[in-house]
Amino acid sequence: MIALKSIIDTLTIEEQQKFVNYLQQKNKRKDTKNIQLFKVLAYSNDDSKNICVQLYKVENCNAYHALRKRLFQSLIDFTANKNLEDESSIDIQVIKYILASRTFLLQKKYEIAYKVLDKAERLADEHLMFPILNEIYHTKIQYASNYPKAGLDDLIVKQKENQKKHQLEDELNIVYAKLKSMLNDVTYEGTVIDFELELEHLLKVHNIEINTSLSFKSLYQILAIANISALVTKKYYSIESFVMKSYDILKQKKETDKQLFYQIEIVYIIANTLFRNKKFEASTRYIDEMEQLMQLKKRAYYKPFILKKTLVKALNLNYSNEQDDAITLIESFTNKKHEDTETLLDLQLTCFMFYFQKGDFTKAKSISSKFYHTDRWYKEKAGIDWVIKKNVAELLLYIELQEDDLFYSRLKSFRRRYSSYLKQIGQPRILTFIKFAEQYYIKPESIGTPEFLNKLELTFEWTTINKEDIFIISFYAWLKSKAEKENIFQLTLRLIKM
Repeated sequence: MIALKSIIDTLTIEEQQKFVNYLQQKNKRKDTKNIQLFKVLAYSNDDSKNICVQLYKVENCNAYHALRKRLFQSLIDFTANKNLEDESSIDIQVIKYILASRTFLLQKKYEIAYKVLDKAERLADEHLMFPILNEIYHTKIQYASNYPKAGLDDLIVKQKENQKKHQLEDELNIVYAKLKSMLNDVTYEGTVIDFELELEHLLKVHNIEINTSLSFKSLYQILAIANISALVTKKYYSIESFVMKSYDILKQKKETDKQLFYQIEIVYIIANTLFRNKKFEASTRYIDEMEQLMQLKKRAYYKPFILKKTLVKALNLNYSNEQDDAITLIESFTNKKHEDTETLLDLQLTCFMFYFQKGDFTKAKSISSKFYHTDRWYKEKAGIDWVIKKNVAELLLYIELQEDDLFYSRLKSFRRRYSSYLKQIGQPRILTFIKFAEQYYIKPESIGTPEFLNKLELTFEWTTINKEDIFIISFYAWLKSKAEKENIFQLTLRLIKM
């Protein structure tokens, strides 16, 4: 039931109606209950027993389970057909050309066959379809002796060049997969890895260099790798130049519908990088570009990216002193269901942070109360970094609300679970920050003394605040606002502009 329900939830309202029409055309009998089952699953959260009773008037029924299997298969067929229509029209056209040409070749109609293969080659080359290009060159070379005009030597050169490009894309795919696996170990399991060293090592082992010969997908993967590195090290400033230069390479390439997904991914990475580096106006321009790309191709990629775009846009609004607009925007999505659980949790935690910065601790507590799963569950869904931020934010909330029992029990739990990990990854400042927060809670008058302020400044001294992560600054601003008796949000904005 879970798999069936999750598939249905991915469909838009328009797609749901198309699927119902698809079932109506497919059904040969009027008493088929597949449409009824689909609508129940689409518009309710009833369990299997209740649905079975609705359909068959009994709790357990073999017919119900068979109906589920048939509906599942229909959804798979519908999704596959939709993708063939929407996503792979070029692929299908090229494959048709290849199949038609082979028929002509068998009939010894060589001139016609090679003209058709030429069309297939132009399309495949334009869309960087390396595996299909290999099939085209293979076919052309196979029959070149029967058609001297084909130019066997030139075909061999083309095939070898294509094989190199295909090999490069495969190598990048392997590097990306390895680094993504390492990221999962760091983010979700808490494993400590020298990520930058691993990145440098893998690129060297796989003989990968950045130049204009890279495909659109390859460029995205390299940018994604850089983004992963920044996420782990919190050094987004170190990748900005690299990301922008890579995008300049990207813009020189011919854009195609086939590459739209990767275009959106790249623009999102750029917008997020610029935000993390506190360049809000520049980030907003790329968010606008992301929105424009999401509208293309009948909004095919609108739903998969809407939460990511909303998150970065809301963060830019908040730190551009438009907090109310940021909250309004983010709340329009936090209560909606979405398959992107990780970004949805990011939105909810971000909304919590906005209200906390605003001083509306009652509303912040209301959001916090909805985080009722265990840390282990959240670590699996959103990663250990998210869990740590949630725990620290909630500790500050308990201080503001003076909830002694919750503060001390959570503080003890936090130190027991995460002290060792934070020291291993080189983030002991978080533990120091918590210690300062505890000192403030126990003896609030001590935080305003010159000794405390001096110790605070020395402990959180950074080479330049421009290179410090914006979220680290936000936590630090809370403590500094207590010491200097300033408004936390206004102090945060002042700090990020230094």
